[in-house]
Amino acid sequence: MNEALTPAKPVARPEPQMPSACSSGGCGCGSGGGGGGTTSTIRIHRRGEATAEPALPPAYVSVSVNGTPIPPEAIAEEAQQHPAPDPAAAWRAAARALAIREMLLQEARRLGLAAEPETDEAGRREVDEEALIRAVLETQAAPATPTREECLRVYEQRRERFRTPPLLEASHILIEPGSGDEAGWAEAHRQARLIAQEVGDDPAAFAEAAQAFSSCPSKMQGGSLGQLQPGELVPVVQSAIEALPEGTTGREPVRSRFGWHVLRLQRRIPGRELPFELVEARIADMLEARSWTLAAARYTASLAASAELEGVSLTPGELEAQLW
Repeated sequence: MNEALTPAKPVARPEPQMPSACSSGGCGCGSGGGGGGTTSTIRIHRRGEATAEPALPPAYVSVSVNGTPIPPEAIAEEAQQHPAPDPAAAWRAAARALAIREMLLQEARRLGLAAEPETDEAGRREVDEEALIRAVLETQAAPATPTREECLRVYEQRRERFRTPPLLEASHILIEPGSGDEAGWAEAHRQARLIAQEVGDDPAAFAEAAQAFSSCPSKMQGGSLGQLQPGELVPVVQSAIEALPEGTTGREPVRSRFGWHVLRLQRRIPGRELPFELVEARIADMLEARSWTLAAARYTASLAASAELEGVSLTPGELEAQLW
């Protein structure tokens, strides 16, 4: 069947959360979130991804770094990776990105650094130029390691950020239309309304009806979707469940592109504050990433101050914005 729920992105450092009963049943009830981390990748390492033919602006200036020209075709291609209000702004952003790249590559070679490409979890190998840029930044712009006291200070100042998300314990019965035409959808709607009226707010009756009529794999758990975080369901279903009082079944089915949903909200579980020990590593990652960005921007600014740049401006603010 089509999946009625939207899978969320994986987290780098998962926070405590309750698993969804439907997480492996094809409904996309996954947990979401994100975590910070130290990085030494700069935004300019994406040339070649665009498939459109690069177009040169009507007029452009020549760009070079210490006498090494950057071809306008390369800037035009890179510009596709820099959304901007107008082509000229995208061109300038791309020129800055490639100028930084060239400047760091020149410095890596001057320092005699060797490229040692890494391979990520997906098996993608780092190209030699990226490895050289990473090497020079790692050796010349190493971030400061945050102390426990610094992490604790961030925690105390932003406690509201370190909470588990509120959860919804919900169930649904999915009635798919027998055909894609208007008549098929109307008949599915009729069936869904009839089920909603018959089961009422009785959880046992709802579970029995789910096992008998639902097209979702969650039928094997009586329609249970487990405990869900905000945003895990398609928006129309999410908002409808959130609007239900605890312990009730919605009498009016909700339509998504997958069919008609009879929805039940068993209970709401408020978020809770996470202890410092559980989020200390996450805060440290965030502070180290911020430290790396500042250190890389300062280092690159020092290179720009002594470089011969033509056709491009590399101010400290522009450099910081250009680095992840």
